[in-house]
Amino acid sequence: MKRYIALLRGINISGKNKISMSELKTGLIELGFSEVATHLNSGNVIFSSDMDDKNALTNKIKLLIKDRFELDIPIFIISQELLKDIVNHAPDWWGNDGKEIYDNLIFLMPPLSYEEFCDQIGSPKEGYEKSYHYKNAVFWSFSRKDYQKTNWWSRTASSNISHRITIRTANTVRKIVGM
Repeated sequence: MKRYIALLRGINISGKNKISMSELKTGLIELGFSEVATHLNSGNVIFSSDMDDKNALTNKIKLLIKDRFELDIPIFIISQELLKDIVNHAPDWWGNDGKEIYDNLIFLMPPLSYEEFCDQIGSPKEGYEKSYHYKNAVFWSFSRKDYQKTNWWSRTASSNISHRITIRTANTVRKIVGM
């Protein structure tokens, strides 16, 4: 049995793409997943499965969401083990408890490469944002007061690859990696 995390992209935002986490949890249990838990209302689902094929897991969950909620949304599945490895390789500047800095982890959904990601959104703006790439994730931090001066703030949402990434805060990542 392996522990996985499914990150649902773009749900429960401003009344759009509504998914009840309790209903989703029930559906996943009905599919045969065990130890199902959700975190927040933004699409973080932690579960155990003896399936090793992430594509098959993704397709199963996508079908459930399409049938129950009539939504076709991007889903990124990562093993809890891989997410722990990624968090263990975080740069020193990422994820401190300071409220003035906004720390995020950008997940690149396969087959999106880091190079293609950078081609689409450009480089982080020096002095305003920091980034560090490790495996299929990008650590990204910026000052809350200067977010409008960053290069990536608007581009992560408006680029041609926005549907191929999903972003979580450092606090959310730390919580779900330990569930």
